Amino acid sequence: MTLGQKFYNQPTIDLAKALLGKYLVCDDLKGKIVETEAYLYRDDPGCHASRGPTPRNAPMFGPAGRTYVYFIYGMYHCLNIVSGKTGEGEAVLIRALEPVQGITLMQKRRKTMKIENLCNGPGKLTQAFGITRKHNNISLLDGKLQIHNSREKPEIASGRRIGLSAGQELELRFFIKGNRFVSKTPV
Repeated sequence: MTLGQKFYNQPTIDLAKALLGKYLVCDDLKGKIVETEAYLYRDDPGCHASRGPTPRNAPMFGPAGRTYVYFIYGMYHCLNIVSGKTGEGEAVLIRALEPVQGITLMQKRRKTMKIENLCNGPGKLTQAFGITRKHNNISLLDGKLQIHNSREKPEIASGRRIGLSAGQELELRFFIKGNRFVSKTPV
């Protein structure tokens, strides 16, 4: 079942935790969300919106429950779920998935047979799912890209975000404790 607007309207950190155990669905592909990172508008230099709206980050300032997909390092797309109040510029990065359905297509797109390496990073999961800028600023309430509910109540752990030059010290990374599909095991 697709999640409704009320689910996305929670505070960003709460949403980052609540997304864990839910399912990202795109066409015939499905993966359980096992790792997220929260990005906050205020006092978070790692957030793309920290300096205000730009054409690139404009979706972050829109309503919660939409996507913000950006291109990084000239080679990877990253999928974020817009959160917080309209105008605040907050989002949750989907950092890793546990592949559930459509694994053969994911393996073809990622050019690997090893299931643990299909979606264990933000660039890997978008490649496996075929998510690109064409998925930017779309609603998750309907259409081909959705998040579905689950009954799972995972044990959540937290740590520092990964790959940032500023704001890395903030403990805004959340993951399902002990899940083998998490991008990096905490030290």
